Amino acid sequence: MTTHEIPLEPRTVHGWFSRDYEPVLSVEPGDRVELQSLNAGWRWNIEERWDVAEGAGHALTGPILVRGAQAGGTLAVHFDELRVASWGATFAGGWPTPLNDFLGVSEGEQHILRWSLDAEAGVGRDQHGREVDLRPFLGVVGMPPPDSGEHATAPPRRFGGNIDCGELVEGTTLYLPIPVDGALFSAGDGHARQGDGEVSQTAIECPMERVRLTLSLADVELENPIARTEDAWLTFGFDEDLDAAAHQAIDGMLRLMSREHGLERRDALALASVVVDLRVTQVVNGVKGVHALLRDGAIR
Repeated sequence: MTTHEIPLEPRTVHGWFSRDYEPVLSVEPGDRVELQSLNAGWRWNIEERWDVAEGAGHALTGPILVRGAQAGGTLAVHFDELRVASWGATFAGGWPTPLNDFLGVSEGEQHILRWSLDAEAGVGRDQHGREVDLRPFLGVVGMPPPDSGEHATAPPRRFGGNIDCGELVEGTTLYLPIPVDGALFSAGDGHARQGDGEVSQTAIECPMERVRLTLSLADVELENPIARTEDAWLTFGFDEDLDAAAHQAIDGMLRLMSREHGLERRDALALASVVVDLRVTQVVNGVKGVHALLRDGAIR
């Protein structure tokens, strides 16, 4: 295994997904990559914002070419280390969304929680002295769609993107369908903590002091992403319609249960209704996310 480091500088940061971008790094399958990440608002320091092209989305580091990766294959992304920087912020209101409109908080100034983050202790403290335990993860992890041109970072896609799943913590492996030869993988959008749903539209948005990933190729055929945590399997669905996203996540879980437990589909569906938890990943990216979770030992 070789470890590569990507410096945080303008040439290594971009605000769209595109198969047309030149990779900033090429790696062999199984290699490890170390990088830093700006927060979603293109800041390393809270006082200073990097120059951002008009229309750019999340600040992503990459793209990384994985040698031997082919469209139609599967990329495995293992999160070896996820270390937050010293600060973060959470916003509520100040922009029109259906959820904010329903809750009556879309008008007026944004409400901001400013967080001091202690990576060693794993604790965040806001300006009012309230503390939460940290569960760092990357909100955007993925590859570009196969079509040429620049594509927004905001929606989650079957190839990854703005998945915003708080289960993708250190020690987890995310499996993604590969859309283009070479993969052209990028990552960013550090979150120190987020609840399922991300109901205000933001988590604790923060820069990442250190991200260490291992990129491999996996011999498994996928329709949508799946993930392996320390003690569970996850399957994902993405759609503008929440029901359709749920159907995708359930379909992925039934396929996984058939593969892992040798179950016939109707038997898997009956068991899933007993032991699988269906969760709303996020409802704020236009394309909504749902993940299904099957704990180890739930079927014995």
